[in-house]
Amino acid sequence: MLSRLAFLFVFSIGVVAGPAVAQIAAVEPDERGIPTIAPLIDAVDDAVVNIAVVSERPAQMTPLFRDPFFQPFLPPLEQLPPQRQMSAGSGVIINADEGYILTNNHVIENGDEIRVTLRDNRTFEAELIGRDPATDIAVLRIDANNLTEVPLGDSETLLVGDFVVAIGNPFGLGQTVTSGIVSALGRSGINPEGYEDFIQTDASINPGNSGGALITLDGNLVGINTAIIAPNGGGNVGIGFAVPINMALAVMDQLVEFGEVQRGRLGVMIQDLTPDLAVALGVEAETGAIVSSVEPGTPADDAGLIAGDVIVAVDGEGVDGSADLRQRIGLRRPGDEVEIAYVRDGERLVTQVALADGGGPRLAERDRGASDALAGVRLSPLDRNHPAWGDADGVVVSEIAPGSRAAQAGLEAGDVITAVNRQRVGSIRDIDRALEDAPNAVALTVWRDGRTLLIVLRS
Repeated sequence: MLSRLAFLFVFSIGVVAGPAVAQIAAVEPDERGIPTIAPLIDAVDDAVVNIAVVSERPAQMTPLFRDPFFQPFLPPLEQLPPQRQMSAGSGVIINADEGYILTNNHVIENGDEIRVTLRDNRTFEAELIGRDPATDIAVLRIDANNLTEVPLGDSETLLVGDFVVAIGNPFGLGQTVTSGIVSALGRSGINPEGYEDFIQTDASINPGNSGGALITLDGNLVGINTAIIAPNGGGNVGIGFAVPINMALAVMDQLVEFGEVQRGRLGVMIQDLTPDLAVALGVEAETGAIVSSVEPGTPADDAGLIAGDVIVAVDGEGVDGSADLRQRIGLRRPGDEVEIAYVRDGERLVTQVALADGGGPRLAERDRGASDALAGVRLSPLDRNHPAWGDADGVVVSEIAPGSRAAQAGLEAGDVITAVNRQRVGSIRDIDRALEDAPNAVALTVWRDGRTLLIVLRS
């Protein structure tokens, strides 16, 4: 059902006191005798920033250019000046000393110029430190003094029913505060090719709020406002989403350190554990992730995992399904050791695994263009369980998002990509490298049911 709804993205910002963080009292009557959260807003307002993004796009052909009568009088399209587009959003100052600002990737991803305006109307050019489309998080930096940062909360402690406040810049109206409760936790299905663990809230989040702050009544930042559901493309209907701050900070740490996110890899293909499969596999657990296949030579293979094992916990915490396991592993760094609990033949077993380099398409990157050609496509190594084993050498399309650029071009799950722009590929890293040097149009040589196809992805 979610796939049929329109998702609107919004900009906003979150703020916190600097070195001396303000102490915020619970909601109680002020000197007027009126219950209020005004002290909370006063403490965090200065940490919320407005973000203006300027992008340049090639001039578009109008019907006039297609009219044979006017064509002799018009300059070539490539000689026309580029069109400048402007958009707006929000951000949250996380580190006042260094000038780091947390926002959404979709707020800044197409920007050629990024400007940040503070509450006191000072404006600064922002440096893009890094961005991660998979979690929709980006980190900016400004060179400014006297900044205020927002106190950080712990999103793991949130409960459904907790009161929260959203701060942002809806419709460009300026700083706006709305309130509500945490409606649900662990939401997914909004960005299927990404890492999802969204906080759902009924605090009004409207276009212009993206990148803004979701704050608890003790003044702590617990989420970065990201998206709303708008069935007819309109405004807020009481269903908004925020990236949990714990996830956002984990991504931010890597973006600041490396400029990208380095993700751990287990080396398995997985699917959800359903009640019927649980009975068939003799598993008493109600949730988990079934190992469909294990890539040879990977950490999972070294740890002894085999197809049919059901992973039920990571580091002692239960696994809700394949998406949950993918997120848990994907947010850990290569080299990290994790404890994997799994069920085999009705027996619960535990093993330690040192994660390998993610090796997949780099979802955190600074450049755009051809590298987005396979957005929405999940790739996996070719193994002996695939019909192409022994017949082709390449990388398997294990999952593809409906409506993605690749899906529209005709790429299908199960296809084996054997070449990119006539450059042979034998691993996911090979595809990564080929896409880095590719022009806007990308030609994929694909093995499908014993046939070789050419699929062209155009920008």
